[in-house]
Amino acid sequence: MRSCYLLATSLAASATTAALEVDLPISAKSGDVESDSIAVFYDDSQPLIVGNDGGASTGGIRLFALDGETPLTETAHETPGRTKLVTAVHGVGEKNLVVTIAQPDSFFRLYDASTAEQVGEPLARTLGDWSALCSWKSQSSGEQYLYLFGKKQTVQHLLRENNGTYEIVEIQTFENPIEATSCAVSLSAEAVYFAADDGPEIYTFPVAETTSAPQISVLGKAEDDVTALAAYIGPDSDYILVAENDVIAVYNSSFTQLGSMKMTTDEDIEIKGLNVYQAPTKKYPAGAVTYATKGDSGKGFAVSSLEAAFSGLSLDLNTSYDPRENASSSSSVCSECGLNGFCQNGTSDAGELSCACFAGFDGEDCAKITCRNDCSTHGECVGANICQCEDGWGGLYCAFKVVQPVAETDAHGGDGDDPAIWISPTDKAQSRIITTTKSEEGSGLSVFDLSGRLLQSIDAGEPDNVDVIYNFQAGNRTIDLAYAACRTDNTLCLFEITTNGTLQTIAGGSQPTKDGYKVYGSCVYHSRKSDKQYLFVNAKSAEYLQYELSWADDALQTTLVRNFTGGTGSQVEGCVSDDANGWIIIGEEPRALWRYGAEPDDDSSEGFLIGEVGDGNMYADVEGVTLVEGPSADKGFILVSQQGVSAYNVYRRAAPHDFVETFTIYENSEKGIDGVTNTDGLAAVGAALGDAFPSGLIVTHDDANQLPEGGTSNEASYKLVSLGDVLGEELMKEVDANWDPRA
Repeated sequence: MRSCYLLATSLAASATTAALEVDLPISAKSGDVESDSIAVFYDDSQPLIVGNDGGASTGGIRLFALDGETPLTETAHETPGRTKLVTAVHGVGEKNLVVTIAQPDSFFRLYDASTAEQVGEPLARTLGDWSALCSWKSQSSGEQYLYLFGKKQTVQHLLRENNGTYEIVEIQTFENPIEATSCAVSLSAEAVYFAADDGPEIYTFPVAETTSAPQISVLGKAEDDVTALAAYIGPDSDYILVAENDVIAVYNSSFTQLGSMKMTTDEDIEIKGLNVYQAPTKKYPAGAVTYATKGDSGKGFAVSSLEAAFSGLSLDLNTSYDPRENASSSSSVCSECGLNGFCQNGTSDAGELSCACFAGFDGEDCAKITCRNDCSTHGECVGANICQCEDGWGGLYCAFKVVQPVAETDAHGGDGDDPAIWISPTDKAQSRIITTTKSEEGSGLSVFDLSGRLLQSIDAGEPDNVDVIYNFQAGNRTIDLAYAACRTDNTLCLFEITTNGTLQTIAGGSQPTKDGYKVYGSCVYHSRKSDKQYLFVNAKSAEYLQYELSWADDALQTTLVRNFTGGTGSQVEGCVSDDANGWIIIGEEPRALWRYGAEPDDDSSEGFLIGEVGDGNMYADVEGVTLVEGPSADKGFILVSQQGVSAYNVYRRAAPHDFVETFTIYENSEKGIDGVTNTDGLAAVGAALGDAFPSGLIVTHDDANQLPEGGTSNEASYKLVSLGDVLGEELMKEVDANWDPRA
């Protein structure tokens, strides 16, 4: 991966007077759809809206007639699984195509926009947690390119057709400074614009038919956090449309604001996807703006006329724009380079034509096929960066050990995250799994037995991570507690764990945090120096709060004893403590895994870096973290989930925390259990848990709970994996099979 980005901004001067704002009423909208990506298809008789369906049980893509009334007329719904990204391309091999990536399997898929039928087989599996996708057709060559954004990286692809067969070829991968959630392409500026939804900055780089990584700069800052981007292709120069919740600001390519359009007809609306249809239609003679939204009246797709808004802002309309028009065809993707690279005149030593090969191709004429990392010596290179892995290996270029789940929990609840394992004091085979539901609907904690059977659900305010506290002294009682940070009211939530492993409320079970603080992740720590119990909670800003937990006046009490910033200050969530060594280990999602002292008086000005994204072993997002105990404080392992590649790293517990291996969880077809994708949190113990898990247990969140008969469940499940299958016989010797958390 190459990078070349500039963080020096090219901010244009703001207008000296306030920009004009006009109303933008909703003309029509769809029924309820969970969506955040939208595109449009130009058609003389029936122009279309196409958008993603991010619902777990429905998923896929939906097509609507743009000229329809409320609710918009749905023309097709294809269901390859929960889908996050969608874009439109026109005139590739005489077809208009929907391009999408389904989250469960990470494959590109193409659909004919006119029939909604899938074109060919799934293409070019691109493992990762991708967050934005946009297309660019070169006006000089007519070649169609795709820009795919993920965890601080961008992949440029070429989409092409040959005798009715389509392929997607990787051109290059390069770094960028953010996790982009929206992107747009300006034809007049010949630039890609992209932004994240947690900041006002808009980044840009030039589009070009080259294998050289572009320079990235900050074009400017919007007035609020950017929620979506689009480009309006103007008669002379293009406009940049920037969504900021319920307002769409309009800028020129120099980033001078020309005005804004305020959404009306709905309350508390947030725009999550944005696109423009510029040609005249029966209902929209001056074109329309389309968007994916969420608001008080629901979520889905909506359309507004541009006529009054553009007139009110004195903006030039360009209803003659048509992306179906053919560009010139002087392509630099040439036969001399095997159609696997760009021909460059006068760039060889002799001043003759030379080839700049696409990713996975090499040689003077780009005829040699290569694979990154030589398929990690665990597979055969069978195509450009395509590895055929040996049994037991998979993931990125066969670098990940493959294991299978042996069980899964009953499907229950919506979006989950970090679970916990409670070890029974009387019979370890009766231990329990505690999980979270952090989505609004059905939020709370659930308890399962080791077969995955649901035993209990209890309401809680959108808990994210859950941990177990053992042997807490509550007056004259010694009890176990479950602890989570609850996002609904930004409190610390605690429940008593009964002797059979179910949960019940306890006095003082809801504790406040400081004013204005928004909780995110959490974990617990028991000091062996002072015998005191502590609760950690973090915010997305990386501010950690450490509370002492005590019992007074027949109720739980908390006292703030420390706060500090974790990592480099970017988003954090998962954490785990190591009581024996006095550490807290934290995951900084886009960056690294860190270790800090867990005592209130420990120096927290600088952490110890365990692993860093880009070091050859670690990938973003760094999510859940768990500890497997050994027989002594220098034995055992740290496990951390990496959402972007649906995999987990194993590090040694003892400093300097050497990297051990990466594993991923594939489906168990014999038992009808799907694999794990876009994993968030996990928990693990090395203790033997009866006949079900004699070699320890790993419980992990699965983002898309795929059903054996096809489709995706609307409810989540957690996958159960034997720790012994991950570590193997030799490494299991460093695990304490008799670990007792109450000892």
